[in-house]
This record gives sequence, structure tokens and C-alpha cells, in this order.
Amino acid sequence: MRQPIPSPCQQRCQLDATGEHCTSCRRTIKEIAGWPGFSDFEKKAVWNRLLSLPPQAQAKVCQQCGDSFSCGASGPAERCWCEKLPQVIPLGEEGADCLCPSCLLLAIARAASAAAPDVG
Repeated sequence: MRQPIPSPCQQRCQLDATGEHCTSCRRTIKEIAGWPGFSDFEKKAVWNRLLSLPPQAQAKVCQQCGDSFSCGASGPAERCWCEKLPQVIPLGEEGADCLCPSCLLLAIARAASAAAPDVG
């Protein structure tokens, strides 16, 4: 027996300013209303569209300094601010979350100086 395709609904329904999209699951009004009657093909198409969207910005708290900051894309064509910076992994303990811009820049600088060859 085939498993049903789960709904993207996150039980935090709220429409955007245009009244056309849910700000939580990001489906259109037509996708939300039509979901119960959609075929598996149509449900997979909705999921594929949703998965192709850039991540939404989230309010975060820096694991290092405790400051609040925004993580993720802030617009449809944008990416998260941190994607423009060099990747430094690992930054913290296993399972730790993001760093704020200031702490991430400091961590990148520390990692770069630690990796630099010792001259002298």
C-alpha cells in the first residue's frame, strides 16, 4: 500500500500581504484549497515548487554572544547573508546553531590566522 503524500501545512497558517500565499508553508491559496482533491502528481508538483524556493529568513539568537539576528533569505532572489562569506566548518559544538554576522566574521578571521603558515 502506498503512503499518502503529506501536506506541507505547518499548522501556522497566515496569509501574506497580497492574500495569495501562506507565509508558513508558502503554498498559494489555490494549492491550499485544492490539496485534498489533488492527484499524487499534482501534490508532488507542489512539493517540488516549494523545495525549489530559497529558505525563508528566521529570527535567531547567536550561540556565542546571545544577540538576535536574521538567518536565511530575506527576498525571493536573495540568499542568506552568510553564503557570501568563506565557509569555516566546524564553528562550534555538534548540533550548534548559527552565529550572528559579527561572531561569524570573528570565527572566520580566527580560522584563517590559525591556518596561515608560521613565518619566522
